[in-house]
Amino acid sequence: MSARTKARKRALDLLYGADVRGVPAAELLVEEGRRAAGEPARESSWRYAREIVQGVIDHRDELDRAILDHAHGWSLSRMPHIDRAIIRIGAWEILHNEEVPDAVAIAEAVESATVLSTDDSAGFVNGVLAAIAREHGTPAS
Repeated sequence: MSARTKARKRALDLLYGADVRGVPAAELLVEEGRRAAGEPARESSWRYAREIVQGVIDHRDELDRAILDHAHGWSLSRMPHIDRAIIRIGAWEILHNEEVPDAVAIAEAVESATVLSTDDSAGFVNGVLAAIAREHGTPAS
């Protein structure tokens, strides 16, 4: 598993945990930062995980608007917590991380949804993120 894939998983754990527990993601980010300081072997995945979570925190309103624009018939509160976190990560990578190709962001999100969520989630995640990528101006494959 690549360092970025591990980082996405770590970021997903934080964002999902914050959502389920009803605590600010920034609070869990600080806690995880303390833990990460004692685990130098995981530093490469921690840097990108922190960047993702901070990016989602900083751009949450924009990300949520983009998601709602393309999640036809679904409110954020109706989405499973895990799907919401996966889509926010993918949307942040598409809209705010030029280093990650949109197709990679989408594929990683779809894989997470396939493994961690419902049978219908992968298709839903793919559809929402592909629409965001198209609107952003980068065709997704």
